[in-house]
Amino acid sequence: MAIYHLSVKPISRGAGRSATAAAAYRSGELVHDLTSDEVFDYTRKRGVEHSEIVLPTAAARADINWARDRQALWNAAEVAEKRKDARVAREYEVALPHELKSGQRVELVRAFSAELANRYGVAVDFSIHAPHRHGDERNHHAHIMTTTREVTATGLGAKAAIEWSDTDRRRQGLEPAKSEVKAIRERWAALTNEHLLTRGIEVRVDHRSLAEQGIDREPQSHLGPAVSGMERRGIETEVGKRISWEMQAAAQERLERAAQLGRIERERAQVERSILDLSGDVRSARRGREGAPSSAAELSTPAAKPTVAELQAEGRRLWLQERERQAKANAPTTLEEIRRQGREEWLKLRAERARGEEAAAPPAAAASVEKSLSLERQPEEPKSPETPQVLTLDQMKAQGRAAIESAKRELEAERLRERQRQAELEKQRELERSKGRGKGREPGRDGPDMEL
Repeated sequence: MAIYHLSVKPISRGAGRSATAAAAYRSGELVHDLTSDEVFDYTRKRGVEHSEIVLPTAAARADINWARDRQALWNAAEVAEKRKDARVAREYEVALPHELKSGQRVELVRAFSAELANRYGVAVDFSIHAPHRHGDERNHHAHIMTTTREVTATGLGAKAAIEWSDTDRRRQGLEPAKSEVKAIRERWAALTNEHLLTRGIEVRVDHRSLAEQGIDREPQSHLGPAVSGMERRGIETEVGKRISWEMQAAAQERLERAAQLGRIERERAQVERSILDLSGDVRSARRGREGAPSSAAELSTPAAKPTVAELQAEGRRLWLQERERQAKANAPTTLEEIRRQGREEWLKLRAERARGEEAAAPPAAAASVEKSLSLERQPEEPKSPETPQVLTLDQMKAQGRAAIESAKRELEAERLRERQRQAELEKQRELERSKGRGKGREPGRDGPDMEL
């Protein structure tokens, strides 16, 4: 399937590079650097499928044709910069969908180059390269070079807006330069998807990171053209061994983290199952405790009113059973909580029925009812020190919620550690790449093709 890749690279003298050498290598042509009197001849280079220079619409309407000459254009870029560490060009390296045909890939890159030219008023020189003969046959890619200055009728003029410093951009009411790069990355993804959709191809690309897409997998490591070439020739490299070790360590860490998250998820599910809904009445609680079947006929049959003596006896029996089972279990359980709730509901029901019968009962019966109620209002027998404390329903729910929140916090902490680890790896790779760029290149060469 199509993959997304767009990287932005400066071509600067400080890294020992030149715009003339880079343009000659990417286009596979001969370019004479008039400043240094060097000739960069890459006419024998293979794999260059198409090269083209795109100018802004305004420049084309003004009939500015001098910039269509590759040698004249990049010599002008070299002459326009005076500093020894000046940036003389900017390069956009993009991966092209292998699902598109050769002519369709040219149309895609040409459309993107035209947008860059019109957006910044610069000249754009793009070259499409075929996959390396010893590499991945799907690795179609393009090198898009842009001038750092705007194109005018007499040469290159002022610096393009994307080349301004962040201070100058703020003065002009513009966002930092990194926001421009982000917008360009997003636009390349949208333009690629538009061309895929127009050709009836279902695959799509996305410029966002795996984390932003919600995809939980390790990103691939990029070896780079030099290391890839050595690996293809059978040469073992330190970078290749390091990346292999990092991938194995990351895989092991992911397995351990998955096992830990699975354990946390099982504990959370167990806590949630232990929190029962005890809002039913006494009869439904007893059915759940004793496992009695609840048929439709049983539910529809009205129950007979128990007497006060029966209520007292039943309550006493339930209370004694509750104490005995609590002592055996040595800890509060969900079943015991159901019994406790049932007893409380039973006491409320008995008190309501007793008050209703008291008004119609004779004085002697009323006195008996009052005496029985007073006996029930007496405090319970003191529990022995060995009797475990029975938690209320609210306390159990609070414990369950606390366990769930603890599991969520542990999961978030693990994700944060993963993001920090990825950021640290990215910093190390960027440091290695910067060290590689600082060494410069040999005269007359500008580096091998991109390897994805």
